[in-house]
Amino acid sequence: MKKAKFEVLDHTQKNTEAEKFEQQMSGLIIGQDAAIGALADIHQLYLSKLAPKDRPLGILLFLGPTGSGKTRTVEAAAETVFGNANAVMKIDCAEFQHSHEIAKLIGSPPGYLGHRETSPLLTQENLDRCHTAKDKITFVLFDEIEKASDSLWNLLLGILDKAKLTLGDNRQVNFSRCVVVMTSNLGAREMQEVVKKKLGFAPAAKESLSNEKISSIALEAARKKFSPEFMNRIDKVVAFKTLSADAIKKILALVLNDVQNQIFEIADAKFSVSVTQEAIQLILAQEIDPRYNARPLKRLVKDMVVVPLGNLITTGQARTGDDIVVDVNRKNTALIFKRVTKVALAPAEVETAGSSLLDQVMSNSSKNNLALVKR
Repeated sequence: MKKAKFEVLDHTQKNTEAEKFEQQMSGLIIGQDAAIGALADIHQLYLSKLAPKDRPLGILLFLGPTGSGKTRTVEAAAETVFGNANAVMKIDCAEFQHSHEIAKLIGSPPGYLGHRETSPLLTQENLDRCHTAKDKITFVLFDEIEKASDSLWNLLLGILDKAKLTLGDNRQVNFSRCVVVMTSNLGAREMQEVVKKKLGFAPAAKESLSNEKISSIALEAARKKFSPEFMNRIDKVVAFKTLSADAIKKILALVLNDVQNQIFEIADAKFSVSVTQEAIQLILAQEIDPRYNARPLKRLVKDMVVVPLGNLITTGQARTGDDIVVDVNRKNTALIFKRVTKVALAPAEVETAGSSLLDQVMSNSSKNNLALVKR
């Protein structure tokens, strides 16, 4: 009788599609590897078709300070799968602080005031609206879940347990192809106290300790707020870290890339934008409160970059085909906008053209060695 031979398999290996999902997510979300990993695991399970059919594909609770990217992470997952960050069923729980408001989600029962006047939000059609022939998955986001009424939490218990929901008119809704993500700022005040003690952007060792403390605060606050049966239905609780100075810099690059993409969508004024290292440092030098993480960046970019670019477009100073450079004045106190006079490039210089704004921001190039954005 022959002795059986065994081959050790690599259960940590991911297929090409799952690896692509994780890589694309990493390019959209900075500094939150735990959240990316949690969503990547759910996506891999979805691809394997081994997900249980009597509960959602995944149930996650995102905890952490404001501006750390909780909502954006869910939008990035939808953008990675469907190419559209808006392919998320988002429920703002601040709108459901009273029990009667639950009718907006499930509709009123027959005979009650408002029956058939307003279509409920959580219908099967709405859940499946972004499905494609390839991807039949829905991202459902309950934002700021701690603000919801008890009625919404009770509604969620049934969804999280059996992936079923009964509407006011007795129609059944199936959540078995849904990734349910809940976000919360529970413990935010205590987290801010920890961030204050960091005195800005701290060294790596101190930052790691602060993030551990914030995670502990978030978990403890969630356990105090939510019942044990609610917490036990959650697959994974992810505590979002406070963002380092390097992460803030990378996120600034993503915000600037969004500006560039928006310009390329303009019908009569498509031009490239390059940003010097000095300009980047001036934007980052503005008063950014570490307690709010990356939240102020969009406002800063709007005020310092987008509004001036809008003025250049409406006055005809920036036209299709131009290369606009965002630089600083001689005193390094304000941004200035310059048009590059095009000259013939040497072969070595041509190789630098086409890098993204993310490459520009994170590189050490000076304002005299600009890389232009690919058009």
